Amino acid sequence: MPGKHTQDRIASTPQAPNAASPNIRLSFKCENYQKIGAFKVRGAFHALIRLIRHLGEDEVRRRGVVTHSSGNHAQALAYAAKTYNIPAHIVMPSISTPSKIAGTKSHGAHVIFSGSTSDEREAVVAEVIEKTGAILVPPYDHPDVILGQGTVGLELEAQIRELQRPPLDAVITPLGGGGLLSGVATYFSPTSTRVFGAEPSFEGADDGRRGLEAGRRVESVKTLTIADGLRTPVGLIPWSIISDKNKLAGVFSVSEDEIKAAMKLVLERMKVFIEPSSAVPLAVVLFNEDFRRLVEREGGEKGWDIGVVFSGGNTTVEAIAKLFGP
Repeated sequence: MPGKHTQDRIASTPQAPNAASPNIRLSFKCENYQKIGAFKVRGAFHALIRLIRHLGEDEVRRRGVVTHSSGNHAQALAYAAKTYNIPAHIVMPSISTPSKIAGTKSHGAHVIFSGSTSDEREAVVAEVIEKTGAILVPPYDHPDVILGQGTVGLELEAQIRELQRPPLDAVITPLGGGGLLSGVATYFSPTSTRVFGAEPSFEGADDGRRGLEAGRRVESVKTLTIADGLRTPVGLIPWSIISDKNKLAGVFSVSEDEIKAAMKLVLERMKVFIEPSSAVPLAVVLFNEDFRRLVEREGGEKGWDIGVVFSGGNTTVEAIAKLFGP
């Protein structure tokens, strides 16, 4: 992939005097090339197919489905529902990226707007269910969604093998609600590959990291981090997985400026179009000194082969210009 060797070199270079100097080789899982532009399509299709098998296609079609999402799960469920000719009601924050709103509507979903916090979204979802009888397909807090997202890990491992590269020492994914991270962590748990989560630190968006540090799940998050896909608290079921030290090796966080710096590198050097949430894991690899010292200590002279998951690419040129504008 264009820019990969540049990224390896940057990742292996100390970011400041006396900073860690780990030897890092990167592989990228580009879920921004998925249908609807994000990994979320995996969980949406898997959950909907399981629902159809359980209740019957006619019953699911009669009732319809509902969810809440800032955009990627919204588009994923709308696309899956359209494929099976099932009505979809999608609750989206009014501040969602316009391209994500347009993408969701393009699949024929009924979009209802809400506030930006999880509590505000879920309140509107409850109203929709009461009025329509629609079946909830959660964005992350459901076993079938988690299992679908976990296929990212399965596919990544298979692709590394096909490329005849060494097995990965670690995989790092974004952490928002936790569906992707918990699915990938579950898949790799029987192996020697360590799995890490990456979060923004802005306005307490690093609830996963803080929860692990405190030994209890953080139930509410209110943040306007630029990584809009990671503005939600970790769900109950994902928390039961990521709080298991046998499955997750740790969670690290980065600042808004570090996310933008990583995103800029991907756009300019790799020529890959990603959204801010996707840049968070790479930002951790490049800039989080605790993570880098861990790799330096554990990897030694050989270093680590790290798989970085780009979770999606649903943003716009206008949004990017605003991020990097004066």
